[in-house]
Amino acid sequence: MKQSIFTVHSNEKIALNTYKTVLDGDTSEIKGPGQFVNIKLDGFYLRRPISVCDYDKDSLTIIYKTVGNGTEYMSKLAEGEKLDVLTGLGNGYDTSRCGDRPLLIGGGAGVPPMYNLCRKLIDNGKKPIVILGFNKSDEIFYDDEFKKLGADVIVATADGSAGVKGFVTDAMAGLEYSYIYTCGPEPMLKAVYNTSKSGGQFSFEERMGCGFGACMGCSCETKYGNKRICKDGPVLDKEEIIW
Repeated sequence: MKQSIFTVHSNEKIALNTYKTVLDGDTSEIKGPGQFVNIKLDGFYLRRPISVCDYDKDSLTIIYKTVGNGTEYMSKLAEGEKLDVLTGLGNGYDTSRCGDRPLLIGGGAGVPPMYNLCRKLIDNGKKPIVILGFNKSDEIFYDDEFKKLGADVIVATADGSAGVKGFVTDAMAGLEYSYIYTCGPEPMLKAVYNTSKSGGQFSFEERMGCGFGACMGCSCETKYGNKRICKDGPVLDKEEIIW
């Protein structure tokens, strides 16, 4: 973990209540896909944990939905503003066990961490399938960006206004894949767990206090004992999950 000052490079709305922010700063502690950062906002007691969508050595990209006062504040950040950010948090995805045809499933705010994961897998010669789940068409984002990486992309919307009508599990029907990586709301993760026919890694969204394992506020029970989502997760192996 590292505490650094980042500068807002850009901040733009990309879908309904969804914003993309690029921050310039030291990303040396970000080691791989699936990790998150914890951002301090003026006037708010707790930091805001946000998954990393993508990064290079000088900048990181985050995508978030405005669901409360903190993210509403973030949506108004202007170019040049400074932010106190903790980087290198959480254990990310292990890309060594995925086989040649991994299936990546992101639901809503769980889509962003799939992007850097997809890019890394393609760089490693894999051929990922990507399912992106949303409630309706005006919430869709980053489908074109995944296609530009070279992934096979399937969009699902609950109301049927774009792509496959239904949930991500409906889009899974008939697919052949070697492994699953997924991130999204817990009901979606449980449905994917019950539908999947391979091993996999599941990234959980959880309310956090400190973000680095000190407060124990995000502990959950697994088959191997209690684990902290912020420190031991947010990625858990399929075989250790207890619903």
